[in-house]
Amino acid sequence: MGKINNALKNILTGPDNALDIRNLKYLPRWAVLLIDIGIVTISTILTIIILLDLSPFQYSLLGTFDKAVLTVSTNIVFFYVFKTYAGIIRYSSNIDALKLLLATISSFITLLVINYASLLILDEKIFLVGGLLINLWISFSLLFLFRLGVKQVYEYFKIAQKSESLINAIILGVDENAISIAGALEIEHPKRFRIVGFLTQGSHKSLRILDKPVLQHNTKIHKEVKSLGADAIIFSENTFTPEEKFKLVEECLEHDIAVYNAPLVSSWNDNKPIGENIKTLQIEDLLEREPIQLEVQNKIEQLTNRTILVTGAAGSIGSEIVRQVAEYNPKRLIILDQAETPLHNLQLEIESKFPDLNFKVIICDVGNKKRLDLMFENYNIDVVYHAAAYKHVPLMESNPHEAIFVNILGTKNLADLAVKNKVGHFVMVSTDKAVNPSNVMGASKRAAEMYVQSLYHEQIKLGISNTKFITTRFGNVLGSNGSVVPLFKKQIERGGPVTITHPDIIRYFMTIPEACQLVLEAGAMGKGGEIFVFDMGEPVKIMDLAIKMIKLAGYQPNKHIKVRITGLRPGEKLYEELLNDECKTLPTHHKKIMIGQDVVRDYEMINDKIDKIIKSANKLKNDKVVAKLKDLIPEFKSNNSLYERLDSVAELKKE
Repeated sequence: MGKINNALKNILTGPDNALDIRNLKYLPRWAVLLIDIGIVTISTILTIIILLDLSPFQYSLLGTFDKAVLTVSTNIVFFYVFKTYAGIIRYSSNIDALKLLLATISSFITLLVINYASLLILDEKIFLVGGLLINLWISFSLLFLFRLGVKQVYEYFKIAQKSESLINAIILGVDENAISIAGALEIEHPKRFRIVGFLTQGSHKSLRILDKPVLQHNTKIHKEVKSLGADAIIFSENTFTPEEKFKLVEECLEHDIAVYNAPLVSSWNDNKPIGENIKTLQIEDLLEREPIQLEVQNKIEQLTNRTILVTGAAGSIGSEIVRQVAEYNPKRLIILDQAETPLHNLQLEIESKFPDLNFKVIICDVGNKKRLDLMFENYNIDVVYHAAAYKHVPLMESNPHEAIFVNILGTKNLADLAVKNKVGHFVMVSTDKAVNPSNVMGASKRAAEMYVQSLYHEQIKLGISNTKFITTRFGNVLGSNGSVVPLFKKQIERGGPVTITHPDIIRYFMTIPEACQLVLEAGAMGKGGEIFVFDMGEPVKIMDLAIKMIKLAGYQPNKHIKVRITGLRPGEKLYEELLNDECKTLPTHHKKIMIGQDVVRDYEMINDKIDKIIKSANKLKNDKVVAKLKDLIPEFKSNNSLYERLDSVAELKKE
């Protein structure tokens, strides 16, 4: 008993042991229904008592108990019909009152119909009509007063024991979603936001919504926000272009105004407090271009009822390719990776989201050709999406042989087996670091690009163009494993410092879904031998990115969160390119996608040099590995790396 009392005390009291009814959780729906049934039962008993006192005459077709059961049962039916128990009592609104009125009136009408049907059939009524009216009035009054009483008691405690520090916020927008968000935040407890007004691009002079002023946004949003005494804005609509949104956010951050993003109310998580659905704006929300939208029909033809292999399937890019391919109902989806735990997690996710999908999970290193050969023999693969790769620049600079085993040998194994087994399409995921590479990772990906391109043209030369080899090349992917955005987020959460290798470093960015859409689109539109390049907009200065992320998190750069320059890492360069000087571009049917036409090298020469690189890697001779890579890729110039001396040796040999 003592444990129960302690638990009840913990529920009803705050940290200072003061009574705090606000700590009570929401009642479950079944509990609200039971309370309503109890109230209707009490109403029926009160009606019987009143009728017995008013008149000795009563119809005797049914006994008093049976009449009460019939009345309560009818009310229960209409409670279910109108879902009167579905709302949260402390947040009861006019809609809840209307539902109660409809339920009790419907019960009255139903009992009235039953009453006169009994008169027609049995020549006697069951109820006094006056009794039904009294019951209607008492039932509705008690049900309504119960909700009103709970709400008022709760409001009293909110005012009397209020201790929250609220964020004064303006809702950006006046559409239905904006009004719903404002209404929900106003009745929430514990409160996180105090809505002080609305801001709109339209003309709404002297308009008030929810008794809050509506201001028209003209040029300086920070002045309008401050005029209402607000400290934050909440985006509630998607009518802004990325450029407009970016400018608004820039201005807000410059004037220490917090920025939040609210999804559609219909998509809110019901298990969370209302305010937790309002999140600080993420850097991904500020991608300075319109998201890419691609055709669906060509991918349906490419993927539906086909056997698809995805390598590197447990990675951030590979796993998203798997999710997108699964939507197209392939005949079989083969998911391959060497990372056990992420692969297991992906398997559980696919089983849950796509219970009818025919898929096979395989743990395999793409450098293991015997295992790959067996897999190709067992499954008649139609399309390969090759996303398996080592991608961390400093790690590959320290371990060049591992970059060779996975990025070059793994690609060669898969490409050779694709030709041998007459795979229709082979789509390789590459990187902008393969263009004029300055590190081993980028050079290894460039060597893989050169191999698949030359192999495709070798097929044509031999008259056996069975496999279409297609390459996709894009920049950094927001949120991918090892990318700078998740790193900055973790550093900010830890209180800093945020580390940047160089104040002038710039990068192109795209989202994971966009990157994977490009891969699927390339597989569908490619004729073979192309390198598809995505128009990624303007490059982003990493210093600016870090400062925006710190401000979006509600901190001041170099005041609350330090920004520290660490120096360029081995192999890192200040900017990346998507095309080299020799590469020409051709347009496609989509304005955001271009085809890069590289100079095609001789397959025999490429194959011979790659074999020599692989042999050197097997001997773990790092200098020889990198030197042979430079021989294969003349534009490969090491940057901030111990292999820079190999460039000097090569220059001396030329002279």
